[in-house]
Amino acid sequence: MNNPPEWSVRLSELDFGSEEIQRVVDVLESEWLTMGPETEAFEVAFARFLDVKHAIAVTNGTAALHLAHHVMDIGPGDEVIVPSLTFIATANSVLYTGATPVFSDVTGTHDFNIDPDDIERRITPRTKGIAVLHYAGYPADMDRIQSIARRHGLYVVEDAAHAPGSMYKGRKLGTIGDVGCFSFFPNKNMSTGEGGLVVTNDDRLAERIRRARSHSMTSLTWDRVRGHANSYDVLDLGFNYRIDEVRAAMGHAQLERLESNNNRRKVLMEKYLTGLLECSMIKVPFEPADGTFAFHLCPLLLAEEVDRAVFMSGMKERGIQTSIHYPPVHLFSYYIDRFGFQEGMLPVTEMITGREVTLPLYPGMSEGDVCRVVTALEETIAAGAVQEGI
Repeated sequence: MNNPPEWSVRLSELDFGSEEIQRVVDVLESEWLTMGPETEAFEVAFARFLDVKHAIAVTNGTAALHLAHHVMDIGPGDEVIVPSLTFIATANSVLYTGATPVFSDVTGTHDFNIDPDDIERRITPRTKGIAVLHYAGYPADMDRIQSIARRHGLYVVEDAAHAPGSMYKGRKLGTIGDVGCFSFFPNKNMSTGEGGLVVTNDDRLAERIRRARSHSMTSLTWDRVRGHANSYDVLDLGFNYRIDEVRAAMGHAQLERLESNNNRRKVLMEKYLTGLLECSMIKVPFEPADGTFAFHLCPLLLAEEVDRAVFMSGMKERGIQTSIHYPPVHLFSYYIDRFGFQEGMLPVTEMITGREVTLPLYPGMSEGDVCRVVTALEETIAAGAVQEGI
């Protein structure tokens, strides 16, 4: 068995402490492990944080996305426009309903978010909705996207997995479209191991999402234990997307330090921008990043003449963990085999996904860690990551 590399700076790290541990212990000692008081408290706190009417906790971010599209009553023959520069769940969640994801290009090298102009070009009579990822925690152009959606009678789902706490013109991301979805995977700004959450200001959608996450039952076990119900009916075909009390308790503790951790990420990102200012072989998108953002990732766009594989190998040799966010979804084997997609259909996305590299960024990093990453980057490029003749 191969041992993992010894990183001097890892890509991301969990920020757990005594508060998370104590809350988990409290849940275990309560002997109530499935959805109950901790889930309710977490949902209330998250809704208050976002200033949104409804927050519904679920098993993971993929489940959140699936439920968001499910309650829009889409199915075979319908289309939803999605980015390809995203995690696979943004597109797969559309397929789960029987509808078809239609991939849209992104704006450009300065903004990796979905391009409103390309969204409009891809609308057909079959289009029912738009799914928007706020890449790295930076907002997509929601004014234009919402305007397009209203003009064509489409719903909007915000994939805010990167963006808890990010603001757009005075509103938190996830609360602008019809439904917003969050993920609490270990590499996210707040983590419960697995876990997710759906938010909406629409009472009808919220009721349907709450029911659908638990088999569309009219009452939960927690309701019956408290004597609020004796039995239940099943109103529709639902799912088992229930979160448990352990993860809800962890999420509540994580939420309480989210703003301070996001502020720390901003400080580190500013340090990166200063350190990378003189490097002509990279471009930092979304810069200057003035505003309240989650700063989930630190993505770079390598110059065309930099060999990405050589660069990432050189960073590894210097103890710096890097990654790619993301391979283009439309060019995964499954999507090529099923839909016949080919290279060239999303030129901006394909250019970015061939040159993007993600640097370490997490609240536990020090300013010295950022300097070590920048130094390693400069040494790697100087040592031969640049290809001759390109």
